[in-house]
Amino acid sequence: MEIKNRSVYHEYFIDVKYEAGMVLMGTEVKSIRAGKVSFNDSYCLIHKGEIWIKSLHIAEYSHGNINNHDAMRDRKLLLQKKEIKKIESKLKEKGYTLVPLRIYLNEKGLIKIEIGLAKGKKLHDKRETLRQKDVEREMKRYLK
Repeated sequence: MEIKNRSVYHEYFIDVKYEAGMVLMGTEVKSIRAGKVSFNDSYCLIHKGEIWIKSLHIAEYSHGNINNHDAMRDRKLLLQKKEIKKIESKLKEKGYTLVPLRIYLNEKGLIKIEIGLAKGKKLHDKRETLRQKDVEREMKRYLK
């Protein structure tokens, strides 16, 4: 099970990737396993030495009860302090953003999120990326 944030690769150049745990409620885990996650406008930020993910939409669990979770709540990400310090120093540089890349299950069955330090693309860079994808698609079609 893996849910990718496709739009982020169109909007940003990804420099460094980090694997983080997420503090979740039981109904959120069940909803993620069902694939009910949307990355629209989600982003990460550092607040008081902790990394938080904002506006990540995890749909309410359909079989949940009164203890069901709020779909748009802020969720804490779990990283080591030295990694957080490294990320914080990079974010102070101009143009860097911390974005969620994908949510997946690791070998132990735990839900992990991959976040990346990213720099925004200019319009001409986005066009170049699309051109590269078209060329690769044409080559695959030709080779088949």
